[in-house]
This record gives sequence, C-alpha cells and structure tokens, in this order.
Amino acid sequence: MAQVKLLGFWYSPFSHRVEWALKIKGVKYEYIEEDRNNKSSLLLQSNPIHKKIPVLIHNGKPIVESMVILEYIDETFDGPSILPKDPYDRALARFWAKFLDDKVTAVVNTFFRKGDEQEKGKEEVNEMLKVLDNELKDKKFFVGDKFGFADIVANMVALWLGVYEEASGVVLVTSQKFPKFCAWRDEYINCSQVKEYLPSRRDELLTFFHARVRARAQVTTSASASASK
Repeated sequence: MAQVKLLGFWYSPFSHRVEWALKIKGVKYEYIEEDRNNKSSLLLQSNPIHKKIPVLIHNGKPIVESMVILEYIDETFDGPSILPKDPYDRALARFWAKFLDDKVTAVVNTFFRKGDEQEKGKEEVNEMLKVLDNELKDKKFFVGDKFGFADIVANMVALWLGVYEEASGVVLVTSQKFPKFCAWRDEYINCSQVKEYLPSRRDELLTFFHARVRARAQVTTSASASASK
C-alpha cells in the first residue's frame, strides 16, 4: 500500500500543484479522484474543517491546503528543492505565491459569476495582470533562474486562466494589453521543466469548464425568471 495518497479533482489547479511537486521530488503516490457532489468519507475525515481537496495523506496523516502541502513535500522528501535555499529568495517565493493564491476568488468570480461579483472580479484580475506584466518582464521564473514554489502556484494564471477565458468567452488577457505577461506565459507553457508536468487533457478541461459556465448561466436565468414573476 502506498505511503502517500493524494485526494483531488482532475480538473483542479490545486490538485495539479501537489501532483507537480510530488513528481519533481520523484515521490510515488496513489491518486484518488474525488467526486465534487459526493465526497468520500476519507476526504471528510481527512479535512473535516474545509471538506476540500487537495489532501495529501502521508503515513496515515493528512495535510491540507495546496501551498501548505507544497512546503510539506519540499521539507519531507529528498529530491530537487522547490523553495529556494537562500532565505531572501525563499521569502520572495512565498510572497509571490501568496499574491497569486489571494487572487483565486477574483479569478473565479470573473469567469463563473455575474453582476457585481463579476465586475469586481474583472477589476481585481486586471490589476493582478498589470502587476505581473511589470514583474515578469525579462523573467523566465518568479525567483532566480530555477523553476520553483511560486512558479508551481502560478499554474492558475499560466494555464487555467486561458481555459477559463475560452470556456466563458470573457477575455482579459491580450498581447496588446499585457505583452510581457503573454510572453512569459508562452515561455512557461513551453518550458521543458514545465511541459512534462502540465495536464495532458486540456481539451477535456475546456469541455468541463464550458459545461460549468453553461450550467451557471441556466441557474442565473431561472433565478431571474422566478424573481420577475
């Protein structure tokens, strides 16, 4: 029986962050796909507070929250370092990872909500993109010359953001508005250190999120119709 298990959703950038770190470290693990609408007793027991994926179970002990899990993997297993060794660089990596992670709600609201929530989300995502466009000029990685912690957390903006745009029809990122970010994203996706770990099911991701957008639109339409009666 595997000592390491990962509970996740195949379409989640947060699950993929953890898988990425495990693969970088060369850790063998058992992946357990969860059902969003029928969460397993193992998930509910392992993360009773948030009841969310991802959950890493190592020797029977659960660790939750993707960024916490990344640091746990880095500290626990042998292999290439995920966080920089230099204390200042490590602090920078944590800063940028938190900056990106703090924008998750805004990203979700931009593509999967309507009305005021969506407009506020768009504003926040645009501000984030302005910051990244400035920060990533002439940069391949967030910190130093090595792919690491912040770059793993950046999978949301590097890959999933484009999928969300295509699925929803809401386009925020253009090479005219954010040329440096777009150049960085293209290099990120095609980097050899990244390419082998990116999800191979982009078409399925797109189909999945397109269906979610349609479902939310139908719920919104039904709610509006009921309110007008």
